[in-house]
Amino acid sequence: MFDNLCKFLVENFSNDFATWLLGEPIALTQLSPKELSLEPIRADALILRQSDEIVLHIEFQTQPDGNIPFRMADYRLRVYRRFPRKQMRQVVIYLQKTNSELVGQTTFTLEETFHRFQVIRLWEQPTEIFLQTPGLLPFAVLSNTDNKTNTLQEVATVINNITNQRTQSNLAASAFILAGLVLEEEEIQRLLRRDIMQESVTYQLLLAEGRAEGRAEGIEQGIRRVAINMLKEGMSIEVVARVTGLTVEQVQQLQIAEAEKPGE
Repeated sequence: MFDNLCKFLVENFSNDFATWLLGEPIALTQLSPKELSLEPIRADALILRQSDEIVLHIEFQTQPDGNIPFRMADYRLRVYRRFPRKQMRQVVIYLQKTNSELVGQTTFTLEETFHRFQVIRLWEQPTEIFLQTPGLLPFAVLSNTDNKTNTLQEVATVINNITNQRTQSNLAASAFILAGLVLEEEEIQRLLRRDIMQESVTYQLLLAEGRAEGRAEGIEQGIRRVAINMLKEGMSIEVVARVTGLTVEQVQQLQIAEAEKPGE
């Protein structure tokens, strides 16, 4: 779920992400993994954007992943094979605070092979960075702030002043979902207007994810699968219900069923 949300933000606010990660608002277009001639290792986590001179590779992570270093090295070589003259910037962005040593890994080493990439842990980043451009607003509450509620209030104020209704609703829905990683649902609802989120492409994107996953097994089952994934990410029952359209009781039943599975 968070992969698709972050992909949506990068796709629609690529200049903001280029300014943040590359230091200048370079125009970036999408680079399909298929152009690299090999199937992606994990397509859902992969974001590739390119200009004439550089390829930007971003991966957002909510949980530590020991396979990240190899994945970074592998994609660097894939891009070099396809675009030997282009520079490449690779960034892993961790969303949720953790003490795991894995989020500190910035290199891949195999015998005499060595590769380095960049890691950004959002909880260590200054909040001001994310309040300067619209596309980064939803990440502000995950930054290094002493008062996440006040930070979300600042974000809500900026979003409410955006005149483009579509942009406003998409950013509000994105901020709502990401804030669920660190704040209670009631607090988020108090600060972000529900009405402007209902028409959001971001909101519909999550439902579409469920429908896409459920084509072979039914739309309802697909939406339930998205709900289960959201619960595993630590989202509250109320937030899961609001995003997926399921009732609170249905989400509670899913949570109980998952907990009762053998080996859980």
